Amino acid sequence: QVQLVESGGALVQPGGSLRLSCAASGISFSIYAMAWFRQVPGKQRELVARIASGGRTNYLDSVKGRFTISRDNAKNTVYLQMNSLVPEDTAVYYCYATFGSRDYWGQGTQVTVSS
Repeated sequence: QVQLVESGGALVQPGGSLRLSCAASGISFSIYAMAWFRQVPGKQRELVARIASGGRTNYLDSVKGRFTISRDNAKNTVYLQMNSLVPEDTAVYYCYATFGSRDYWGQGTQVTVSS
């Protein structure tokens, strides 16, 4: 059974930092591309950051220079380091794994940026 379990979401003040984690099980983690998406009510889910199996990364323009995605294949975990958070980053953040025709989603973790 495949599971993607996110953690690290919280309420944080503008300018603060958070690190999200996503622990994967039931997949050959190292061959999967991993990504973080986010969604706010009434809007489409958007890709925030992606990391390929080989380590290449890409980011949503609005988070470039503030967010960093990384992976630890030994721990089957992908991370999203979020710095200089702004209220517009408030959303539910979802972990995503894909390889070929297979894809899986986590249950989401809430990030709220507010003073």
